[in-house]
Amino acid sequence: MAMLSALVSGLDAELRRLGYKESTLVWYRGCWRRLARFFAARGVEEFSLDVAMVWVGEACDGFFEKERAGTLKPTDVYLFRVAQMLGEYAVHGAVLRRYSRSVNKLAGEAADAVARFQDWLRAADRAVSTVRVYMTVAAEFVAFTATRGGLARCDAGVLGAFVATLAGYQAKTVEQKLCAVRSFLRFACAEGLVDAAVLDAVPVVRSSRQARIPSVWEPGDVTRILEAVDRGNPCGKRDYAIILLVARLGLRSVDVKRLEFADFDWPGNRLSVVQAKTGDRVQLPLLKEVGWAVIDYIRHGRPVCDCPQVFLRHLAPIGPFSDQDHLHQILVKHARVAHVPISEKRRHGMHSLRHTLATRLMEDGTPIEQIADVLGHQSVRSTGVYLKSSLGLLARCALDPDAPGWEASR
Repeated sequence: MAMLSALVSGLDAELRRLGYKESTLVWYRGCWRRLARFFAARGVEEFSLDVAMVWVGEACDGFFEKERAGTLKPTDVYLFRVAQMLGEYAVHGAVLRRYSRSVNKLAGEAADAVARFQDWLRAADRAVSTVRVYMTVAAEFVAFTATRGGLARCDAGVLGAFVATLAGYQAKTVEQKLCAVRSFLRFACAEGLVDAAVLDAVPVVRSSRQARIPSVWEPGDVTRILEAVDRGNPCGKRDYAIILLVARLGLRSVDVKRLEFADFDWPGNRLSVVQAKTGDRVQLPLLKEVGWAVIDYIRHGRPVCDCPQVFLRHLAPIGPFSDQDHLHQILVKHARVAHVPISEKRRHGMHSLRHTLATRLMEDGTPIEQIADVLGHQSVRSTGVYLKSSLGLLARCALDPDAPGWEASR
């Protein structure tokens, strides 16, 4: 392991190269000095992430206890980031992409390569969402290779070092990022930017949807969250309508964000949505509870804005939610107000409300084909995964060990 002083010096230079502001660097340097004194008091010269985390715990007066209690302050998280960044730089020799500012600092040939990759994707008629994600990952990858001599020197070793920075991500995320890298390298090979052998070095990661158990809420929890929303203020009216659209109609958050006034057929009490994920149009009944919540928001909560989207951000600049906003914070905010436990062991974003709706419909005996139509699934195989989230449904599938022929069925 590297000496702490040498590690700090190298990380300082890397952050300056990535364009971190001087004021931010001054703050980091102050934290590093505190950390160095902590190490020196214990006679430790080489960097140890374990020792650094002990410092975090003491500096925050019980970081991990606060984390479990959900009482962490932003300053506590920043100190944790100081230790984590040193650990990551010690292992990878670079600041990991989830924190790096380098994507916005690309210039010259690197920026040109990413821009031409974007044109290549569009010429291939890739979906807008795919182009956005692949561009982000490509920029991250190109920025990473810049710390290893640039694209021209990219080889299996550099690729392996980049893959190592993905440690800790969920398998689905790793699969998506590597698909993007593979696509970029395919373009780079055709352009003569990298050796063709590099493309063969990209590992294949398969994440099976069927291998995951969907996260669902108890019906009572969803009710408590909805009741906890303060509908006396504009944000509350908006959040209440958004949560209902997901929890009652099963819309994806991206489709809720893109809902336009023209999508509502008020006389026919129907909602017509072109799904961002599939491009297919789905027709959904506009339940009275949902419809009145949307009307209440439009009449009494929505800021004055001429954009066609129904739901808006309420902080300046007023406008639609960004593509990167998954509305996760809305659900978490009201769950905490309702004192509904939020566990780190399960997902609790807006998509979990879709999972909950599908599971309850399945438990109520709704045909799987109908559930697939409600959720906008192109295949009932995607819908069948919700069988695993219900103990009641799983119990019906269980074999009785006392039943005749059970041993033969094993």
